[in-house]
Amino acid sequence: MQDPRLPVLYSFRRCPYAMRARLALAASGERCELREVVLKNKPPEMLAASPKGTVPVLVLADATVLEQSLDIMLWALRRHDPLCWLAPVAGTLDEMLALVAACDNGFKPQLDRYKYPGRFPDASASARELGAQFLLQLEARLAGSGPQLFGARAALADAAVMPFVRQFAMVDAAWFESQPWPLLRAWLAGWTASPLFERAMRKYAPWAAGEAGAAYPPA
Repeated sequence: MQDPRLPVLYSFRRCPYAMRARLALAASGERCELREVVLKNKPPEMLAASPKGTVPVLVLADATVLEQSLDIMLWALRRHDPLCWLAPVAGTLDEMLALVAACDNGFKPQLDRYKYPGRFPDASASARELGAQFLLQLEARLAGSGPQLFGARAALADAAVMPFVRQFAMVDAAWFESQPWPLLRAWLAGWTASPLFERAMRKYAPWAAGEAGAAYPPA
């Protein structure tokens, strides 16, 4: 039985928003009960906590609900930040949050149009080019501060942006590999090969009511 004092995280492994939350929780070491969700059959417990019906959702022990991935990241890291993700080597937290906002509000919509051409038949090609403009900005940032987006070591912005870049790269891997962003490819490869990413991407069986969730982060 899980400790009832632990927060409960509703998550879906392949969702980039859930992925960034899981990365921050793993980096901070903040323990929670992870409940893996089947998006076609969302548990009533999650919908009762967060009617919007998207992951991630973190329900704290005092019943406070965090239903935005960035809020979950900040909650975990403000409690415990052993890797100094909130204090980048170069730049400030506000600058990192501005880059994350550019990713979420500008790059993510283009990613959706590129990834799902059936839904956006007239926008897929232009969406790839618009998305590529953001990736070129990341390449320039890495050239100026690398090997991470805000200096020599990883920080919040890297973990928050990386899952979306990864998803973009997977749409057409050959095209992505042919583009003029070698530093970005190296950055992405470093993240996806890291022990932290491996821990965050561990597979869990779908959670069912009455069952204990998984202890997270894993040992």
